[in-house]
Amino acid sequence: MSEKVVVIYSGGMDSFTLLHRARASGHEVHALSFNYGQRHVRELECAEAVCKTLAVPHKVVDMSPMASLMTGSALTDAIGVPEGHYEEDNMKSTVVPNRNMILLSLATGYAVSVGAQAVWYGAHGGDHAIYPDCRPEFVSKMDAVCRVANYEPVGIEAPYMQMDKGQILSEGLAMDLDYSQTWTCYNGREKACGRCGSCVERLEAFAHHGLTDPLPYEVEV
Repeated sequence: MSEKVVVIYSGGMDSFTLLHRARASGHEVHALSFNYGQRHVRELECAEAVCKTLAVPHKVVDMSPMASLMTGSALTDAIGVPEGHYEEDNMKSTVVPNRNMILLSLATGYAVSVGAQAVWYGAHGGDHAIYPDCRPEFVSKMDAVCRVANYEPVGIEAPYMQMDKGQILSEGLAMDLDYSQTWTCYNGREKACGRCGSCVERLEAFAHHGLTDPLPYEVEV
């Protein structure tokens, strides 16, 4: 009997790979996406299209009315999106306050309602320096809480916790995934900017494999 899991699916390349990993592992997958007022809402359109093609049950939670409680991030407010590597200190402006704790709590409630044994999300090793809610200690504590918060224990799993973007891409390439079905750029424009931290990390992952990213960019890549 396969395990039922809820995958938090943003529509980006990490969660896209994670969704397919869960399916390839034989799990029954329920995808859950969140609109928390992010400017790169285009990723939700990608998530919807992929789930429709795969016939994966997919829910989108509209958290935009709560946006006033999670202010101060370049992803949600009228603040310029910083450019360059994630290691740069200014990338901290892309932190959305308490985002993953909120998303994982809601996903755990959904998991209980559909009878899922675990919630998966795509935190990875490259996130550790900037995002506190993508670090191993956070995942460990959330897992412990979510296993006792309901009558039905729900595990919190981050399978890519010890992997970087290039390693995640490697796994996806082995599954022959089409990354034109994803969106990574933090800017919500027609083409990916190629300069924000998210784009830079993505482009470096493709370059590491000697490949060209299938997404269109505003800059020559």
